Amino acid sequence: MENMEYAEELVREFLIFRGFTSTLQTYESELRADICKGFQVDKILDLIFSVYIPKFQAEKLVGLLSFFKQYLSSSSEAVLIGTLSKLEASILRYYIVHALQVGRRDRVVDFFAMRGNELLERSHDWTPWFAIPYIKNPHLDPEFRIYFSKEWFEAMQLSVRNFFCEIFNGSRLPALLKISSDANSTNNLKRDIGQLNLKLSQLQALLEEKEEQLSQLRSMEGSNDSSSILREEGIYALKDTPEVCTTINPQIGQTEFSQDSDVAGPSKIHSEFISFNHGDDLTSQLGELLGNGKTGDPSQIVHDSRQIENSEDVYVEEDFPEVKVEHQETFLGHTSPISRCRFSASGNNIASASLDGTVRIWTYDSSTPASRNATIYCGTEILSLDWECKSDRLLLIGTSDGCIKAWNVDAKRVVCDLNTTETFPSILCCCSVLDVKCSPVEPIFVSAAASGRVGSNNLDNLGFASLTVWNMKTWKAMTVLPLGEDPPAITSLCFNHNGKILAASATDGMIHMFDMSCGLQITGWPAHDSSISSILFGPDETSIFSLGSDGKIFEWSLQNQGQIMWSRNCSRLRYPADLKYCRHEMALDGSGRRLLVTSGSVRAPIYQVQGGRSGWRTLAHAASVTAVDWHPILPIFLTGSADNSVRVTSLR
Repeated sequence: MENMEYAEELVREFLIFRGFTSTLQTYESELRADICKGFQVDKILDLIFSVYIPKFQAEKLVGLLSFFKQYLSSSSEAVLIGTLSKLEASILRYYIVHALQVGRRDRVVDFFAMRGNELLERSHDWTPWFAIPYIKNPHLDPEFRIYFSKEWFEAMQLSVRNFFCEIFNGSRLPALLKISSDANSTNNLKRDIGQLNLKLSQLQALLEEKEEQLSQLRSMEGSNDSSSILREEGIYALKDTPEVCTTINPQIGQTEFSQDSDVAGPSKIHSEFISFNHGDDLTSQLGELLGNGKTGDPSQIVHDSRQIENSEDVYVEEDFPEVKVEHQETFLGHTSPISRCRFSASGNNIASASLDGTVRIWTYDSSTPASRNATIYCGTEILSLDWECKSDRLLLIGTSDGCIKAWNVDAKRVVCDLNTTETFPSILCCCSVLDVKCSPVEPIFVSAAASGRVGSNNLDNLGFASLTVWNMKTWKAMTVLPLGEDPPAITSLCFNHNGKILAASATDGMIHMFDMSCGLQITGWPAHDSSISSILFGPDETSIFSLGSDGKIFEWSLQNQGQIMWSRNCSRLRYPADLKYCRHEMALDGSGRRLLVTSGSVRAPIYQVQGGRSGWRTLAHAASVTAVDWHPILPIFLTGSADNSVRVTSLR
């Protein structure tokens, strides 16, 4: 039977929990002797006809038969219940007959004293049987003679065998064996619903885009003044880089426009690429590994800065409409600002980390069991979190003291505690684990550690970097990815869908690309004038997003490296200087169309990467939004805040 081993583990766990050690030893012994690994009707027949009846254990016999009646009553099988009642009467009569055959009339008297009233209430057919202990030769009495025959016993035993084979066939599994099957069925249904919801959200986004385009066309046709058309386009159209930002005056509650703000566009970024040790064909390997075709010639990269500088778009995050929320829940279990929050691979569980040194695992859906909920005390600030990609069993935790903990959510314990300072003492005498990322395919993960501690919201104070690949089966370091001499700290990591490419961002504004099959760097380029806080592959992996600590967001083409496909400036939404240990990050939804970014404001912006809308803004927290994530399938996002809360928001 499928799921048999899982059910056996549940029984073993229960016996250990209750302290039934003697029962556990017997259970283990019978499991080792078990050959069929499935239902065995002979065991039940032996228990009845070779143990309970010969040893006159009437209480256990009646209890076993009552258990079977209760088991069938839950399945509403009226026919089977009636059949079992008839078989029960026959088995009890054989108990009486066997006692008389071996000369134990006292056992018959005791049986009627114990069960007589109950038997009479069931059926008056038992009335003559009360006289049988006092009849001299009951096997000759016409009333009872048939019950003493060998033919009757064999027919009764065969009927019992057939009955138990019927009730324990494949369609009537014990409830314990159904647990895993029911859970798998529920997960499959949830996955199907999630995929349908994703398709629905994609169609809704496409419909909104088309409606926006239609609205713009109508407005252009209805206007005869070309200048008014240009102004209208300047308000609503999305270009590459804005030049006008806003600040909110909290005292008067109004939005002030600043025309003097200087937005450093891509014109200030060096356009050269760096190739490493393998010749000019390495950049072309990137496209092959990603499956995107050729990547372009780095020597032909040109930034059209004049086009970006001449952009006259005006967009204001504070003027974004609020997202349309279907449901929102708030988790208040932390006592300090949230540093990270992550959905698990299935989206059923959530891990949130706080500056109080704790990680909490919890659920937002009432239909999801809360058995995995836990609080993990790390004793220091948590800087990075990541779930194992193939299951929800393991959670990796990177801390500010250079440790990486692997938490098993089923066992509810730390299964491994790695120390990067011990692995590389010559480099990292005191270090922080800035990011950890699990491969989507292989049982490995990569950690980004840096000497020195993160503090005062300043990544530039970090020292040298170490980029290490770890084996998740042996929990040993496999290799260290090359970064050159005295490399700056790596702040963010991201795998592509097949785990062949690893992207890494650094405090010097560089983006590095690694081929994981050989552990070598393929290419890299200077993406920002400041350190990079977060990096993400685009939805089709033909682009990569980078978020600088200066608040600038760029989407870089991987087919024509160095070309900026999309950009935004949210420098006004940077954290206040007193918010320590929190780094800006961003997250893409499952469709790859909505980019959620952390914010020094109480609301976080959601940029529409493609289409005709500027974006939306989240509902307000009581303080800055310090952590974000999207559900892997559904239109649901997380926002962690400096107000110590985490919110789960479901979009319409």
